[in-house]
Amino acid sequence: MPGAQRARQPHRFCASRSPGPSRNPRGPSLAGVLRYLIIRTTKDDREAVAMIVVTRNDKSLRKPVRALLDSKDRPDGFLINIHDSPGPFMIGPKTIRIEGRSHVRETIGRLSYVISPAAFFQTNAGAAAALQKCVTEGVCGAERVLDLYCGSGLFSLPLAAAGARVAGIDENLQAIQDAKMNVRLNRIPDARVRFLSVRVEEELAKTAQGAWDAVILDPPRQGCPKPILAGVFQGIAPPRAVYVSCNPDMLAVELPAILNAGYRAERIEAVDMFPHTDHIETVVRLVRAN
Repeated sequence: MPGAQRARQPHRFCASRSPGPSRNPRGPSLAGVLRYLIIRTTKDDREAVAMIVVTRNDKSLRKPVRALLDSKDRPDGFLINIHDSPGPFMIGPKTIRIEGRSHVRETIGRLSYVISPAAFFQTNAGAAAALQKCVTEGVCGAERVLDLYCGSGLFSLPLAAAGARVAGIDENLQAIQDAKMNVRLNRIPDARVRFLSVRVEEELAKTAQGAWDAVILDPPRQGCPKPILAGVFQGIAPPRAVYVSCNPDMLAVELPAILNAGYRAERIEAVDMFPHTDHIETVVRLVRAN
């Protein structure tokens, strides 16, 4: 598996640059340089792109990076992401392409997706297809769909390809850039889908009640803040919604508030994203009760 072999090389690189705890920039001081290693591979292991997340573009990285890129099993692309703040996000705002490709191309369902290391995308591509099917079936038939935390368009694109008019919202600029590339890649008419890199709260603040037939929410692990839940289920009040949760504990907290807003859970399904672990995606199909 050539992709898997190439994926090992960046791992060796990080191991060689992190011989002890002092290299690990944990805590508020961020004393070290290396924070994370992210490797994007396709499910057939034919493509691999690596990105290291660092606190600064340190000159000491140049020699080992050059050695990695000159190796036989180098990845197809190598990037450096600068993340110099102690915030909760893994990825910083600045990404530098050092060499090669900046993304891999993956097939999910019937569509192709450009996926960058700096953009969120489901790690398990095989399970992502099952998740995509589960979510899109939950809003099947809706003419106007709002996709919140849309990422690179995993749900938006098949809905638009099927004829719905879709708006995808995500704060991650790289994810939105990937999503726009994916629209062109799959030859989906621009009139059917638009992607905006804005905060979800900002978009909800200017969205009128009844503007959408269905809403998809796929928030990060910390779930949806209460104002967002209120903005969707009391403000827009769509006839249908699908909530995708990667954190069952947060879902247990948030679901009662959604039901109290006048919705009922029509169906709840679990998608096993990481077999033999406790990580699952829970998909809740919601229908407005009145």
